[in-house]
Amino acid sequence: GMCADISKYDRNRRLLYNSLGEMGYEAVEPKWAFYLFVKALEPDANAFYEKAKKHELLLVPSDSFGVEGYVRISYCVSYEQIERSLPAFKKLYEEYKK
Repeated sequence: GMCADISKYDRNRRLLYNSLGEMGYEAVEPKWAFYLFVKALEPDANAFYEKAKKHELLLVPSDSFGVEGYVRISYCVSYEQIERSLPAFKKLYEEYKK
């Protein structure tokens, strides 16, 4: 008779999706998943993943999920962890837009 509180995931989803969009990233807005597909800032999602690691961002190239040129980001973490990651996403974006 117990239910999971999915409102926390919705809050995380909105923070991540909206924040990345404001920075300039393109993403597929998820409805029921626990991850976000974000378009890599270069054609090679694996190369983008490697550059993201330098900013301590753990992204999964989604070629193996049938979505080439995108990375997958889980938001099944704490809200605070997503907040702490946003400056790194901004630095990564700025690195590509120089």
